[in-house]
Amino acid sequence: MKTKVQNWWYLVVGLLFVLFAVSHTLNGVLAVLPRLSDTTMGADTKTVFEYVWHIIGIENLVLGAALIIMAFYKNIEKVRFTAWVIIAVLIVRWAVIAGFTALHDSRNIPNLLPDTLAIALCVVLLCLGSRAKTKV
Repeated sequence: MKTKVQNWWYLVVGLLFVLFAVSHTLNGVLAVLPRLSDTTMGADTKTVFEYVWHIIGIENLVLGAALIIMAFYKNIEKVRFTAWVIIAVLIVRWAVIAGFTALHDSRNIPNLLPDTLAIALCVVLLCLGSRAKTKV
């Protein structure tokens, strides 16, 4: 039995999320997290920072896996709600990042451009995927 992609939009976004998970984790391990050892930050704060960093990486991996599975689901109408939940999570994630950046370090707002573009791209692709009909 041959399994066929039912929704290419979900597959593309799923693969993007897996890529985001890998790049986020590598960036943390190679560039961001090693800097914590050079600070006078308390051990509790370092642990929380590492914890939150890895949660984002794992969240991206789980969303990617879910979307890849959804891409092969025969009746895509049954997984449409999940796509909309993921869209909501992405929008709320961006709002939290942008809001905290604006409130606490507004000079870094231009640094949000890569995250903003990635999230916007995923939201648009997921919206297109959620409009797709089941192939008969």
